[in-house]
Amino acid sequence: MRCVIARFPFDLTKSGVLESMKGVKPEPVTGESVIIGRRHYPAKQVGQVVTRQDRRDFSAGEVLKAMALLGFTCRTLPEAVPVRVDSPLQWASAMLGAPDRSV
Repeated sequence: MRCVIARFPFDLTKSGVLESMKGVKPEPVTGESVIIGRRHYPAKQVGQVVTRQDRRDFSAGEVLKAMALLGFTCRTLPEAVPVRVDSPLQWASAMLGAPDRSV
C-alpha cells in the first residue's frame, strides 16, 4: 500500500513492517503507540525504523494513519482533565470522586 509520510511516498506492506520491526527493542511509550506483534512501539520509533528518516521529519499522526491502513492497532493516550484543588479536603474529595460543593 502506498503511504505518504513526511511528504515522501512509501510502498508499505504489513509483512514488510513486521520484518522491519523484528528485533527492535521498544522504547517506553509516552504518547501515541502502535501494536506490532505483541509489542507496543511509540509511533515515532516505528516511523523512524520503517522510513529510515529522522523523527523530526514527520508527525506521529502520519505514522498512525499509515499503520492503521495496514491493519495494525494504534493507540493514543487520553488527554488529562485538569481538576481545581484548593484544600486538602477538596483534594481528598476529588480523589474519592465526590462532587465539588465549594460553590
